[in-house]
Amino acid sequence: MIKSTQDLLDITKKYQETNSKYKYRVLVCAGGGCVSADCHEVKDALLQSLKENDLEDQVLVSETGCIGTCNLGPVMVVMPEEVFYTRLKPKDIPEIVKSHLVEGNILVNKTYFDMGALKRVPYLNEISFFKKQVKIALRNCGLIDYSSIDEYIANDGYKAVLKVLQEMTQEEVTQEITKSGLRGRGGAGFPAGIKWEAGRKAPGDQKYLICNADEGDPGAFMDRSIIEGDPHTIIEGMMIGGYAIGANKGFCYIRAEYPIAVERLEYALKQAREAGILGKNVFGTDFAFDIEIRIGAGAFVCGEETALMASVEGKRGEPKQKPPFPFQKGLFQKPTIINNVETLANIPPIILNGSEWFNGFGTEKSKGTKVFALAGDIVNTGLVEVPMGMTLREIVYDLGGGVPKKKAFKAAQMGGPSGGCIVSDDLDTPVDFDSLAQLGAIMGSGGLIVMNENNCMVDVAKFFMEFVQDESCGKCVPCRAGTKAILEVLDRILEGNGQENDIELMEKLCENIKKTAICGLGQTAPNPVLSTLRYFRDEYEEHIQNKPCRAGGNTK
Repeated sequence: MIKSTQDLLDITKKYQETNSKYKYRVLVCAGGGCVSADCHEVKDALLQSLKENDLEDQVLVSETGCIGTCNLGPVMVVMPEEVFYTRLKPKDIPEIVKSHLVEGNILVNKTYFDMGALKRVPYLNEISFFKKQVKIALRNCGLIDYSSIDEYIANDGYKAVLKVLQEMTQEEVTQEITKSGLRGRGGAGFPAGIKWEAGRKAPGDQKYLICNADEGDPGAFMDRSIIEGDPHTIIEGMMIGGYAIGANKGFCYIRAEYPIAVERLEYALKQAREAGILGKNVFGTDFAFDIEIRIGAGAFVCGEETALMASVEGKRGEPKQKPPFPFQKGLFQKPTIINNVETLANIPPIILNGSEWFNGFGTEKSKGTKVFALAGDIVNTGLVEVPMGMTLREIVYDLGGGVPKKKAFKAAQMGGPSGGCIVSDDLDTPVDFDSLAQLGAIMGSGGLIVMNENNCMVDVAKFFMEFVQDESCGKCVPCRAGTKAILEVLDRILEGNGQENDIELMEKLCENIKKTAICGLGQTAPNPVLSTLRYFRDEYEEHIQNKPCRAGGNTK
């Protein structure tokens, strides 16, 4: 049972001694993308080849979470050199083992393809996709064995919650998070410390903390990847939050479409309980905290706080009007604080390194880093974590590799169905909460879908409106009927039957929905339409007047 700093140090020392016996360590990516590309077959082939070459005592093989380059999987990294092997198949493994692990010669033709100015195989942190990243929330993903609590501890795991319990009051914890400037990474960007302080001050003998892992935006997979690759950091973040607000019970609400994340989090919870980290008398103190997983049925609206809590309670996931706010009357009518996965993943390093350290990243009003899922018409699809304030151009071109096939960049949809477009004229805009708001977009949870010159923006608006209309819970008329009416107009325009007043009609519908819908889903549902109208109104007009637009569209 772990009860002290010395216990953590002993585990760290034993882990380091065990691993120092190996000449090489091979990290096999087992993130969701690589799992779908049969990474486990690659791992099995690796273990078999090591056995055949009598290398089992010299090479340690570990499964990790997502390394980030989802379009190159399966991938693996050979340490300590950080040689990055990509697009692997089981048949490739014997040659890699013989060349690299037996003879000491990197098998160049299976490494990352872009040698660039180096004129040699680039090591992991020399690759443009990685070298501009700053990893805080993703600090362990792709680097540690997600199933090993000992390795998590050896990488400063659970030291933050121990520090909190031994050295800090509840008020000091909330003050430290407030001073850090951490804002919620789930979309709204509300200051995490202020939210925790409201929870701390809320009267009540029973409080709850909820981790919102109901990641529903199309193209978004940040939260899933953090849970898959570093489940213990979510447990630790929730424990610190529970202590800060005075809660002894936490829930992780995660969608059923994430079975790998659920499985890995369940195992991590089991390990933490067996180690005495979760449960009663945590680290030998009076603090008690435990976490329960609740599986969502995949309703997008359950990302909204009140709908999420209704679903946790076993009710239909429908939103309620606020106030009362969750910190006043939340889950089971008790004070409740809800944070998303990425927000919680930032908590342990902030506590360990201090708020001033975290302030060193980002901009004046948007501190720290942000994880983005790059998707769409971009060379390097995958997961990146960058300092707040990095420009969209840097993200798309320096990390993302630009638009394939020499096509021109047209727009990037940020914030999913609740967000908006950023166009080529604004590529040098700093990506932070305030700068994006000025462009009519939001950061959202971090989905970033890139579109090239051939994308019809009326089609794009229709795609997101279809999604929102389908995901509407139907409780309020503005969202239920209004989104359907907008979708009917978009269909009419794309079918070549658009009318001269259709654009003005959609604008009126959008404004009415934004003002009158009950929850955030309905209030932000018109954003993709309004955003595309703001920047690409001419494409709508071309569809109405000439039938197809310049991008081709989908006119039938």
